[in-house]
Amino acid sequence: MSTSSPIQPSFTPTAPSLPPYQPPPPASKIPTSALTTTSSPSPFTYPREHSFPPFYTRQPTLQTHHAQLQKWSSLILAYCRHNRLFKLSLIDSLDSPLFYNQRIRKRLGISDVKEVVEFMRREGRAEWVGKGGENSAECWIWWRTPEEWASGIYEWIDETAQKNTVLTLYELTESEATLSQEFHGMDPDLLQRVMNILVKRGKAQVFGQEDQQGVKFF
Repeated sequence: MSTSSPIQPSFTPTAPSLPPYQPPPPASKIPTSALTTTSSPSPFTYPREHSFPPFYTRQPTLQTHHAQLQKWSSLILAYCRHNRLFKLSLIDSLDSPLFYNQRIRKRLGISDVKEVVEFMRREGRAEWVGKGGENSAECWIWWRTPEEWASGIYEWIDETAQKNTVLTLYELTESEATLSQEFHGMDPDLLQRVMNILVKRGKAQVFGQEDQQGVKFF
């Protein structure tokens, strides 16, 4: 990985390596009840490696570099989940606290971020927006995959006894009734994708056009 500031002379391949990687639980193992969240989340807590300068410089061996990519992947997933971010603009996020630690004056460059996102794509935890691949300006971050969102939303509909009732898509993601749910504020494009999954499963019917779209769950 590259870095926007020169590597300190004292950092060599024999410098302390990154702490051991501890993977997060697979999203498929997280109960649907975990879709519930609070409307005023506490400040995001960064892992210790976020303040570790070598974290921002490509590690010298294949094994440590792979662990580095895994750690960045876990951090991005946790950060986006905490802040309910479904899509990242790569350019806009470069100056965010996620990729730029002002205290130690270290950041990831655009090529570094793209490498991490591509790693996440291969792991099924990200997807480039559009057909540009790594040349895309945006990416989806799958802290829950579209299939997992579909299952979670449908379970919430079932638990709240709203089958066979009609909701607008706006009500589903923007009303006070869903404030405590992680799908509140969902990106409209992702919501359309999730609804298409439920339609294919025979669990919902979407009708209307654009802002007037409604959905009925079965």
